[in-house]
Amino acid sequence: MSNGKYTLVEAVNLALHRAMRDDDNVVVLGEDVGVNGGVFRATLGLREAFGFKRVLDTPLAETMLAGLAVGMAAQGLRPVVEIQFMGFIYAAMEHLVSHASRLRNRTRGRLSCPMVLRTPMGAGIRAPEHHSESTEALFAHVPGLRVVVPSSPARAYGLLLAAIDDPDPVVFLEPTRLYRMNPQPLVDDGRRLPLDSCFTLREGRDLTLVSWGASVHESLQAASALAERGIDAEVIDVACLKPLDLDTLEASVRKTGRCVIVHEAPKSCAVGAEIAASLYERVLLDLQAPIQRVTAPDIPPPLYRLEQFYLPGTEDILAACETVLDYA
Repeated sequence: MSNGKYTLVEAVNLALHRAMRDDDNVVVLGEDVGVNGGVFRATLGLREAFGFKRVLDTPLAETMLAGLAVGMAAQGLRPVVEIQFMGFIYAAMEHLVSHASRLRNRTRGRLSCPMVLRTPMGAGIRAPEHHSESTEALFAHVPGLRVVVPSSPARAYGLLLAAIDDPDPVVFLEPTRLYRMNPQPLVDDGRRLPLDSCFTLREGRDLTLVSWGASVHESLQAASALAERGIDAEVIDVACLKPLDLDTLEASVRKTGRCVIVHEAPKSCAVGAEIAASLYERVLLDLQAPIQRVTAPDIPPPLYRLEQFYLPGTEDILAACETVLDYA
């Protein structure tokens, strides 16, 4: 942090410090989160500030981490678990799907599961296999889980604080290539942001760009390029993938009549497909063109030499915008 500006990873760190300072029940656990401050230094300084009993370095065992967090949460703690990379999260799926997400329903409300599972997500940092995944749709499909993806330092801070407060489990996905991009002014005031709301980042009248995570960056770039041509694009950061704020999305697309959905995950069965289907159900007669999706292809993330061909870029978004704008 310098001059009151924070990067996204620094905002995560700031939120964790604030949450642990305000509530003694908040504990942080994960691989290398204590002594080393996490693989991306998101937990830097926590152990020095709050001690080894609240900041726990654990073995390399994601299944154990998730199970331990469910038990902690059921008994009144608020565990925040770090999974080092999204590609390592699959071992935790059993506990997330079978226990964390169902605890409130299973006990008819007697128990809840106020846990947060944080993990870096996405490509763009020249990482090897299993370090560049964007599989958010796996979690968005599970009833009982919230799925949150911040796209700026301010939203990372406010949404993480809200996620830690939430009485039910939250999967909190942090776009890796945004971690140290574009520091922004941020005040450590403890202000929470609503978990179940989209954020309209740019008002427009000609088309709606819908995105989340790192792809918000390219969507804003595309909107700026369109503005130079006199085309007014509205940009919406979905932020919370489950549950979806469909009312905000519906109102925007009703106004513009055109929609392009942009995300880094593969196309098939992704959250973008759910958004498109839901919008067709709600605003079909207001659409002036079919909804377009700009996504990664249906392949595993490639090695870094091919990342520029894998990730949806600004030019890809502009091409999709041309399609919806040119539609008769």
